[in-house]
Amino acid sequence: MQKIIPFLWFDNDAEEAVNFYTSIFRNSKIGNMVRYDEAGAKASGRPKGSVMTAPFELAGQKFTALNGGPIFKFTQAISFFVNCETEKEIDMLWRKLSENKKEIFWQLQKYPWSEKYGWLTDKYGLSWQLNLTNSPQKITPFLMFDGAQLGNAQEAIDFYVSVFKESHIERVEHYGSENKEPEGLIVHSIFSLSGQGFMAMDSGKPNNINFNEATSFVVNCESQKEVDYYWEKLSDGGDKKAQQCGWLKDKYGLSWQIVPDILIKLLGGKDTNKSQRVMQAMLQMKKIETEELKKAYESK
Repeated sequence: MQKIIPFLWFDNDAEEAVNFYTSIFRNSKIGNMVRYDEAGAKASGRPKGSVMTAPFELAGQKFTALNGGPIFKFTQAISFFVNCETEKEIDMLWRKLSENKKEIFWQLQKYPWSEKYGWLTDKYGLSWQLNLTNSPQKITPFLMFDGAQLGNAQEAIDFYVSVFKESHIERVEHYGSENKEPEGLIVHSIFSLSGQGFMAMDSGKPNNINFNEATSFVVNCESQKEVDYYWEKLSDGGDKKAQQCGWLKDKYGLSWQIVPDILIKLLGGKDTNKSQRVMQAMLQMKKIETEELKKAYESK
């Protein structure tokens, strides 16, 4: 089971984006979409019956998309690094993802570190890095520490590896004295959190690009004990005002959702009245409390 799932916040085109992404990546599929019920529509301002969340897989890796309105916009601070096995594949993905493009950060071409590499923002604002190489994990979340967090990549990596079980650092490369960037900052790193690969770097050229809630990471928890553990660890030193409905923002500005497995089961139950009561109860919470969700579900 994938412990950590990237969660993507769209304005109102989540369904369109999910259909697009699953059409261009192999081994991809769309899960059961959840639509806004009366309580969810009232709380979010979204139309009742419209798509709320859309779970999907790209290259066998799980994601979730949300229609949440125009509150948050994707930034280059979080991108997705795609390992492509052939030139045909990387050229196809670049062509598709650059349709109606907003911005290209690195042109697709040969660089000293890669036979072929490019970094762009697609038509939905999501940022992708494409690299010609072979790797067990096809798509890897990539964190760029910039703005107020510039220089904190190493500290953040050490922190995340200490929080998540079965985690380790694979490789860290720093800028050297021969570079224009400040010596000692991370130019590239690979680390694993609960068996899932991540990458991180310090921005070489400060642009004041920051993390925000447009891309968060869902932590799936089997029990309330596990919810309590991750909530306590990841919220320590973070933004208290950003805590609601299982969401939190850690001390580096990265957003997480600490979600008990039972929440999805209760919200997806056949009795819509019970599911609405669970939704209403959750909307009143900061950290999710499973016993309160169960009470709401069973109440009359």
